[in-house]
Amino acid sequence: MQAVYNIAEICARHGITDVVLSPGSRSAPLTLAFARHPELTVRVVPDERAAAFIGLGIAQAQRRAVALVCTSGTAGLNYAPAVAEAFFQQIPLVIFTADRPPEWIDQLDGQTIRQHNLYGAHAKGAFEFPVETSHPDAKWYSARIINEAINLAQAAPAGPVQVNVPLREPLYPNAGEEIRYDEDVKIIREYSDPLFVKKGNSNLLAEINSANRILVVAGQRPLDESLAAVPVFAAKSNATVVADVISNVNIPAITNQDIFLAGLSETKQQELQPDLLITFGQSLISKSLKLFLRKLKPARHWHIQAQGQAPDTFRTLTEIIRMEPHDFFQYVAGCDQKLVNTQLLNWKEASSKASEFLTKFAVAEGSRFNEFVVFRRITVELQRNTALHLANSMAVRYANILGIPQGKQIEVFANRGTSGIDGCTSTAVGAALATPQRPVVLLTGDVAFFYDRNAFWHNYSTPNLRVVLFNNHGGGIFRIIDGPRQQPELEEFFETRQTLTAENTAKDFNLRYFPVSSFEELEAALPVFFAAETGAAILEVFTDSKTNAAFFEQYRSAVKAAF
Repeated sequence: MQAVYNIAEICARHGITDVVLSPGSRSAPLTLAFARHPELTVRVVPDERAAAFIGLGIAQAQRRAVALVCTSGTAGLNYAPAVAEAFFQQIPLVIFTADRPPEWIDQLDGQTIRQHNLYGAHAKGAFEFPVETSHPDAKWYSARIINEAINLAQAAPAGPVQVNVPLREPLYPNAGEEIRYDEDVKIIREYSDPLFVKKGNSNLLAEINSANRILVVAGQRPLDESLAAVPVFAAKSNATVVADVISNVNIPAITNQDIFLAGLSETKQQELQPDLLITFGQSLISKSLKLFLRKLKPARHWHIQAQGQAPDTFRTLTEIIRMEPHDFFQYVAGCDQKLVNTQLLNWKEASSKASEFLTKFAVAEGSRFNEFVVFRRITVELQRNTALHLANSMAVRYANILGIPQGKQIEVFANRGTSGIDGCTSTAVGAALATPQRPVVLLTGDVAFFYDRNAFWHNYSTPNLRVVLFNNHGGGIFRIIDGPRQQPELEEFFETRQTLTAENTAKDFNLRYFPVSSFEELEAALPVFFAAETGAAILEVFTDSKTNAAFFEQYRSAVKAAF
């Protein structure tokens, strides 16, 4: 029950002072957690309908969230009139509805109804508390969603939010058993005022100044020119900026973190641990970076995002700052306060070493025709202002390891919202149709390409589209990632073996076709393939899946040896 007891502590830490509860048995753990908390005023109102309106009145008067607690069954339904009123008045209520475990729903058990999303369109959100919280992931999740619920209830426009809490027996502590609250309970605060620093939260500036090592991480975002303040902030605070290839940050940043983080020893990784992590943008490709930050957690983690649900990707989030990234960095960089942070030199040293390593490795080991080397060679030929689309699986991973040419204003796109292969080609075709004067290049694997072959089945020309298809006749990624590559069922059940080529697709849809299977053929094809007068075309690069996997394993071994 510890995660349940911590609900009361999280509420108190967020400034909730008042709780209105109606008695019940299933809600006993919640009742005891709130009743015994020294910083909470708990009022008992037996009638849930009246209780909810009383809570609404308290929230109206105090202009801050109030918690409601009830037992399972129709008790929560009796909150509905007040919940609807709170929704349209934009009054914050955090509603905790105790529930039976999910396996007992629809089994004619007493006081058991379908409680998930009980208030439908009249609540800002509905959260389901996990039944089991013994696993560290579940414990993190349980605290995270309570923070999310409270922040959502109070964020403009304010309103009611439901947290459904399934509880298993035993529901009561043993005689004399003390209820305690974790001191290190996870708290995520949200600053929704764009002028948060100027209005009483200057302590955030002090936190920047007191952090010895600051790391800024950029996730996926569209290309824009509005981040000029980031390097100014980095220079002033000695912060290190790290960016995925899909972040499109046109500023100085470390982009080869996948290389050195995969090879560094645990001792050397500890030297890179930040005190303060500042993130903006959406998803990250870099698994090495995600694992690093989940393992070596910063003391503080601020995520800069103007609106929408803020992710806790690294399980370290402490503040959500509701500003546009350029506004945040511009203001902080422009403050008179002098920042004296220690520079994370080891990041830059590791990045520089990674760049040297990659150049030497590609020259020394690049005699065999394989995806890794060919991918690097093709990106060199990308034209200025190209819209570069990266299909999921290996294409986007190669790009994040190898990087893309700098100084060419190349904008990177990838379907990393869900990371599926199903529409990568269609997305690139759509971009080509929408921006006919701009070169659009898709780098894709064979499974993603053939899955989405109907992307070309239309009556519109795309002369600016170039598709580079890496065809190893199967899902080659499964020979590279740990897990499936060690299984005897690899070829039959994971790789999606296929014998197709794109030649017929090119004929069917009137696309120029360039098949290559050697460096000589590649060098001969590239100038013609990328020439403007060529029109829509497919460059199909044939490689062997086992050769690709062996080369990538050689690369990984070399990384470990180098770092």
